[in-house]
Amino acid sequence: RKMRVLILALLALHSADAFGAAPMLLRPTENKMRLQDLGRAANLRLRGGVPLSMTAPKVIIAGAPASGKGTQCEFIVEKFGVVHISTGDALRAEVKAGSDLGKMAKEYMDKGGLVPDEVMIGIVKSRLAEDDCKTKGWLLDGFPRTGVQAKAMEEAGIVADKFILLNVPDEVLVERCVGRRTDPENGKIYHLKFNPPPADDAVQARLVHRSDDTEEAMGKRIVQYKANVDAIKGFYKPITMEFDGVGDKMDLAKNVAEFISK
Repeated sequence: RKMRVLILALLALHSADAFGAAPMLLRPTENKMRLQDLGRAANLRLRGGVPLSMTAPKVIIAGAPASGKGTQCEFIVEKFGVVHISTGDALRAEVKAGSDLGKMAKEYMDKGGLVPDEVMIGIVKSRLAEDDCKTKGWLLDGFPRTGVQAKAMEEAGIVADKFILLNVPDEVLVERCVGRRTDPENGKIYHLKFNPPPADDAVQARLVHRSDDTEEAMGKRIVQYKANVDAIKGFYKPITMEFDGVGDKMDLAKNVAEFISK
């Protein structure tokens, strides 16, 4: 019987070679795992049922301060595997690298001034040109902030596939903002009511309440945001979907994911 099995196996290998097919390995479980690994490597964005045919997403997310952009960005990155780009992080990276754009930005930052739009656009364009963004796609968080920046992005050839806008009532934004506390050691943001910090004396002692997270300061930021977002929306109208940012964050994440997947 052993001889018969051996002969049959040899005949199978011979037949495969004769038709130019790759010989079948006699370890189906291992082959299955290898195929799954190849699938993951070939499609880095396959998370939670994302279509295999989907190209690298290019997404912009906008919303007022405390609208929940940070939370939704985490969900988007987890599901689609895109590169999350905060302009603040990109700016600091360029300065640290000592690039020409970084040096230009640092001159303004050292003087306490705002970095000009053309420099910020250059930094964003430089970051989006890197290999990880080309391969995985990108998520621009809170940029552009003004109509001027949106126009400059258009002229620089930076084109998004989807524009996500989170809408939250002013009174909810104020409540979310006033209760926020930041851990300076890891950057994690808590909320005294909605997302309390851990019951750890050391953690609670080092929490920071930002000076602009007050009702008065938040009111001014909301007015400024509304003036700017109206100008931005005109540039992305065909690819825009507005979402209610109040309610269950998981339900919102599901709706946002469905929009990106379309």
